Amino acid sequence: MAHAPGTPTASSAARTASTDMVVMTDVQKHFGEHHVLKDVSLSIAPQEVVVVVGPSGSGKSTLCRCINRLETITSGDIRIDGVTLPQEGKALAQLRADVGMVFQSFNLFAHRTILENVTLAPIKVRGEKKKDAEKHGLELLDRVGIADKADSFPAQLSGGQQQRAAIARALAMRPKVMLFDEPTSALDPEMVTEVLDVMVSLAKEGMTMVVVTHEMGFARRAADRVVFMDDGRIVEQNTPAEFFDHPESERARAFLSKILTH
Repeated sequence: MAHAPGTPTASSAARTASTDMVVMTDVQKHFGEHHVLKDVSLSIAPQEVVVVVGPSGSGKSTLCRCINRLETITSGDIRIDGVTLPQEGKALAQLRADVGMVFQSFNLFAHRTILENVTLAPIKVRGEKKKDAEKHGLELLDRVGIADKADSFPAQLSGGQQQRAAIARALAMRPKVMLFDEPTSALDPEMVTEVLDVMVSLAKEGMTMVVVTHEMGFARRAADRVVFMDDGRIVEQNTPAEFFDHPESERARAFLSKILTH
């Protein structure tokens, strides 16, 4: 990872907006009358791993989905590598190609093999030759530990294997940022570790990552920074050691007392 634990990351006074990979400024998001994101400002440095935690309904997943414009924001500004998120069209598709996303559900194409799932977007969106896309795809499947499943169909894989295939598919686009929205919440407990291990290795390799998760062990192991959200706002953010051992806000203390005692 890019930062030693305990060193300032995006809060550093020396950092300028232009050097950050993701910059959210005064972001508001409404679903009708429901105000889901309230004045959210967040900067994420290249190679930084930010884990977003908080109670259900706090806006974590919406924040994640706004970063690649799966949800449109009501107001504010979001930039990826210095470029403001386009509204629509080709420019948005291009920018989305730079932002990999892994969801709770694996969203694999059931009628295509695992390798076809991984290579489809690089061929269609990036214009890669099939031979090159397949070579890279096989390397990625090996990287996530399922190279032997290249010719299998999603239904023939366990949930953990499907999620690892989904990670390989996102990586196949050579993204600048990877977003993970509760990537282990749909998995049986014994499959969670195999997915988290892949994510930890990505973090160590320097991938810029935003991870929404309830897995506090992963946050301690892999995060440079933990961001705590409640009621649509970022309440506090700190290194994992400081956040878990010395939470600053009453809301974070209450949240941690509930989840860490079970």
